[in-house]
Amino acid sequence: MTWDRAAEKATRIAVNSVGFPSSAQNLTTAGTYIAMTSRLLEPTPLALGVLAIRGRIKR
Repeated sequence: MTWDRAAEKATRIAVNSVGFPSSAQNLTTAGTYIAMTSRLLEPTPLALGVLAIRGRIKR
């Protein structure tokens, strides 16, 4: 196992163990990183929407 492959595998394990389990689908490397990134960024629009509604209600 090369250093690059070991680092990639360690990154996947670390990110998936933090609370973002991988799906049952077999994805390519790029697909896996896209899925991890989207799972990390998905709460952002939801939080901004909640803040927008909160700002409207407080007025």
